[in-house]
Amino acid sequence: MISSIFIIIIGCYFIGSLPYGLILVKLFKGQDIRNIGSKNIGATNVLRAGYPFLALMTLFLDSFKGALSVLLVAYFYNNVVIANIEINLSMLAGVSAVLGHIFPVWLKFKGGKGVATGFGTMLIVNPLISAFVLIVWLLTAIITRYSSLSAILATLSLPIFMYFMNNDLFYYVLFISCIILFKHKSNIIKLIKKQETKITFKKK
Repeated sequence: MISSIFIIIIGCYFIGSLPYGLILVKLFKGQDIRNIGSKNIGATNVLRAGYPFLALMTLFLDSFKGALSVLLVAYFYNNVVIANIEINLSMLAGVSAVLGHIFPVWLKFKGGKGVATGFGTMLIVNPLISAFVLIVWLLTAIITRYSSLSAILATLSLPIFMYFMNNDLFYYVLFISCIILFKHKSNIIKLIKKQETKITFKKK
């Protein structure tokens, strides 16, 4: 079983490491998204570049990576117990996909921030909690127009919702949230200094 877990971790990591934002912008616009705006490969930076449809596609595909990883593993496996430790393989698959997105081997481990992939994971694991987190993101985005602040607050709310609604998966979610928040450290600094860029549909 340990070998199967290793295969799951590696396989879902590679699923998560597919850089769709980079691929789509390069394919349809002939540009490297890493040279535009925040230089991030995620949907927000694709939107900042002035490509709303490609941003939407990036958002969908990055979310799909997390969802697909969980679905594939859930189809074959569920919880297992190794050395008296219960492991939820579906959630482990989601964590691996998020890590793949954030640290893709193809891009020298410099990937996105994991928000969409993390959301895709949670959408399958717990749709109700995902709905609450999405509401937090949407309300923050509408009120402040800061995509980064929306992601940060949504990420902070995720382990809180999980703790009260499905405590068995709390530590998996807490780990994902900490990694995503770590990737937003530069955004947090910009928000404090009031230098963060707001959401816009105008091409830079």
